[in-house]
Amino acid sequence: MPDTKIVVITGAGVSAESGLATFRDAGGLWEGYDINEVASIEGWRKDPENVLSFYNLRRKQAAKAEPNEAHLALAELEDHYDVSIVTQNVDDLHERAGSNQVLHLHGELKKVRSINDPSLIKDIGSDAIEMGDVAEDGGQLRPHVVWFGEMVPMIEPAAEEVSTADILIVIGTSLVVYPAAGLIDYARPNIPKYIVDPSDPQLYDREDWHHYKENAGTGVRKLADKLIKEKTNNGE
Repeated sequence: MPDTKIVVITGAGVSAESGLATFRDAGGLWEGYDINEVASIEGWRKDPENVLSFYNLRRKQAAKAEPNEAHLALAELEDHYDVSIVTQNVDDLHERAGSNQVLHLHGELKKVRSINDPSLIKDIGSDAIEMGDVAEDGGQLRPHVVWFGEMVPMIEPAAEEVSTADILIVIGTSLVVYPAAGLIDYARPNIPKYIVDPSDPQLYDREDWHHYKENAGTGVRKLADKLIKEKTNNGE
């Protein structure tokens, strides 16, 4: 196992190039659904059937999507570095590209769990779930995702992961939404830090970051090639 550790934080900008729209791009609507109605705990309590329909659609869309150049470049880095990915995305495109260490901050789209016992989780792939579909404890199945208004249970393991990074990379996320935005604060000082995003990120210490101001596909490939070349030149 390569000893230099890269921790990568990814957001919606990585999956966008695979054809998966982002909430912000959708302007609060997604395929006619109001995001606040279908991606919040209040929306679930109000109309769970509507929420299930929305996630059934998203599951289908995600299953048809293919990993893009950014996903593939990150997977390739594993041949040269110890790479750990912390993603805000609920799709499985990182895994399908070949990445082996992926921590999902906001859950996983292809998994469902009991409303009674959050530990009762199962993988349903691209299948639909309906009202009346229950877990082994009799609880209604719900998407295994973190909605607005819910705690983010994986935030502490993610922070611990970032704290061990020798190199930190941020891709396709504005870093303005908490708690995910606070993850970069756990990075050790003076390590190389890179951000790949076509916009100007809102960073406190901008001078500490190397910014690839382009889309994930082209930017991540350039950065990966640079890091691989550095490793090769060092004879590792």
